[in-house]
Amino acid sequence: MSSNKEKIDLDHLPEHIAIIMDGNGRWAKEKGQARVFGHKHGVDSVRAITEAAARIGIRYLTLYAFSTENWGRPAEEVSALMEILVDAIERETPTLHKNNVRLLTIGDIDRLPTHTQKKLRDCIAQTASNTGLSLVLALSYSSRWEIGNATKKIAIDVKDGKINPEDITDDLISSYMTTRNIPDPDLLIRTSGEIRISNFLLWQIAYCELYFTDIHWPDFREEEFYKALISYQSRNRRFGK
Repeated sequence: MSSNKEKIDLDHLPEHIAIIMDGNGRWAKEKGQARVFGHKHGVDSVRAITEAAARIGIRYLTLYAFSTENWGRPAEEVSALMEILVDAIERETPTLHKNNVRLLTIGDIDRLPTHTQKKLRDCIAQTASNTGLSLVLALSYSSRWEIGNATKKIAIDVKDGKINPEDITDDLISSYMTTRNIPDPDLLIRTSGEIRISNFLLWQIAYCELYFTDIHWPDFREEEFYKALISYQSRNRRFGK
């Protein structure tokens, strides 16, 4: 059976793909299971899509893993999510390293539990020299938090005389973001049928192509990922010109 992969032009890939991984809870509910069941199976999709992106030559893949708003979920679910995250990082680090994948994070990482922060930093250190795909986990992240944080830092630097107000440009603002060393996304994918951005990379997706699918995240695997790439390659990106 042919694969959608065969329809992809490997010479015109997006450099950076961002994904809002939605639908774990709905997927679990449809199966008569608790939400945590969906989160656990969502990890399998993370592995599959990361490996697919690395194989075809995507340079950056950003996954919206945990938003600042998610802290408002029931404590039991948040605790389970953190345990799933720690377990996945610990288990997948050797595979990431083997596949030349570098792990990065964006977000208010200091809010995460101490042992989660340690696992993250260990994995980041172990994969720091890898030169293939950069896998970026957005954890305790929201765009309004990021923009607010950047604004505070710019205000402090203006007050301290390090920059002048007239020096504030789009590029300067970008340099204060947590994504300052990461190119803006070319393609944003959201699963599970919701058609909204949910406070994710609002500054960075100004000219990003958007792709929405009804497939829940635990069912979003390679062929669905390739469909999104095919859709992206069918579009004419003019960047407002």
